[in-house]
Amino acid sequence: MSSSRRLGRSTGGLFGVAALGLATLYVAGWYLMGDRVPTGTVVAGEELGGLTADAAEQRLERRLGPRLEAPIKLTYHGRSLEVIPAEAGLTFDIDQTVSRAGGGRTWDPVQMAETFFRSEGRVDPVLAVDPVALEAALEEIAGKVDKQPVEPAVTFSATGEPRIVRPRVGVSLDATKAGRVIRHQVLGRSGPTALPVDAVRPEVDGGEWRRAQRGIVRSAVSGPIKLNLSGQASARLAVDDYARSVSFEVTDGQLSPVIDADSLRPGLTEALQRRGMTPSDARVVLRGGRPAIVPAQPGVTVGAAVLAEAMLPALAETDPNRVVRVDTQTQEAAFTTRDARRLGIKEVVSDFVTYFPYAEYRNINQARAAELINGTVLRPGELFSFNETVGERTRENGFTVGFVISNGVFAEDLGGGVSQVVTTTYNVAFFAGLDDIEHTPHSFYIDRYPMGREATVAWPTVDLKFRNGTPYGVLIEAWVVPGTVSSQGEMHVRVWSTKYWDIRSRTSPPYNFNSPSTRYDPTDDCVATVGYDGFDVDVFRLFFRAGSDDVVRREKQHVSYTPADTVICSPPPG
Repeated sequence: MSSSRRLGRSTGGLFGVAALGLATLYVAGWYLMGDRVPTGTVVAGEELGGLTADAAEQRLERRLGPRLEAPIKLTYHGRSLEVIPAEAGLTFDIDQTVSRAGGGRTWDPVQMAETFFRSEGRVDPVLAVDPVALEAALEEIAGKVDKQPVEPAVTFSATGEPRIVRPRVGVSLDATKAGRVIRHQVLGRSGPTALPVDAVRPEVDGGEWRRAQRGIVRSAVSGPIKLNLSGQASARLAVDDYARSVSFEVTDGQLSPVIDADSLRPGLTEALQRRGMTPSDARVVLRGGRPAIVPAQPGVTVGAAVLAEAMLPALAETDPNRVVRVDTQTQEAAFTTRDARRLGIKEVVSDFVTYFPYAEYRNINQARAAELINGTVLRPGELFSFNETVGERTRENGFTVGFVISNGVFAEDLGGGVSQVVTTTYNVAFFAGLDDIEHTPHSFYIDRYPMGREATVAWPTVDLKFRNGTPYGVLIEAWVVPGTVSSQGEMHVRVWSTKYWDIRSRTSPPYNFNSPSTRYDPTDDCVATVGYDGFDVDVFRLFFRAGSDDVVRREKQHVSYTPADTVICSPPPG
């Protein structure tokens, strides 16, 4: 036998002996480990050495379970945020943890080696993560932490004063690192609890913003813009005509000017009106005591969107004489002369007058209300509102203090005597056949008014409203003949139109009388009054087509007047 064969057999024998020895050690290790956790093993602060796997699992359940329900406190810029680990999808794998700690028999040679040769007995628990639940928890945190970057922006007041929004850096939660921080805290390790965030910069940074401020933002509304209209006429857009329509916003990484056509349109119209270039509607007015038609006039129109686009380059110009060329189109009036003629406002169809005793406040207040009503035109279907037409009765609106009815007695207030205008206007509409939409009689009867056919108003709740239900236009004429110390005043209202209705009225005798009471009023504002009875009355309105004796419609209005109490300006007797 050769020496090489003897060497081979010798080497093979050695390998066999070694393998047998390792196998013996392997089986011995499996046997010696038994079902118990090696001595000195500590998991999450719990000594598990010598415990069976089941006992170790039960102890870890008691130790680690509460951790999953206890909130983890995380910090961000001084704020404290909480996360419940169990709700964030974090759980402890107790079986794997005990197995890693050496509990239970195992054929895993690596685990055997860790068990026999572990330098220290501390073992981290095995943490299982539900990625979907953790992502949801991180998104909730991000909702409280994240801040979008603020892009710079500029808007302008009507006078051109800039309202500036400066750029600001935003913040975004680093979800990956935040997840690690949460897991780190659940495992009970000391370490940072601050949430990791990233800065998110705006598209336009500080340098670009400052350059824009020094340049185009400053020049944009620095002065008027001249409009060259179709190369012929011209108009001037003042700063307050267009400033509100201009703004700056970030587009494609740059701060760019924007002009809003809708906001530009009113200023454009004003500029054209100053030059007399806008169309004017036909009107029906009173001239020489009769209706007359002011013809419509055509004008020019400029597309606001077209002008806005043409103006953009001019905003960057620093030349004070900026000019923008824009084409115009002829624009006809919306209400033509022919439309005005078709209204048929040509004759008096109703005329009414009431009389009032002299008082200077009556002369002032009634004349002012008549002035505001005079010349009102209602097209077919249009509604008249006394409060909208006359406005609030204030000193600024031309009214003064006079007597009004308040809480069933006379008191002083602005606009006293205006109910005379309301009553006269109500009656003229009544006999013109206009539709009664809203009217309110006085609480008690005033004998200078037609019984049952009178009305009052109070700003802004009580109003007189009627609608022109005829096929013709209506023009209201109103004027006052002032009262004097020796003569009564007269309140006149007249309706011009084309005769459509003949109105006849009938009023029932008063009935259901009620006696007044007596009031004692010791205050300085007291107005002594002699009382009189209250009663009910019915008013009937019959509609006849003009020139016909056939009744087309009947209306009934029931009015209940309360007694007017006697007011004695002194304390009650006794």
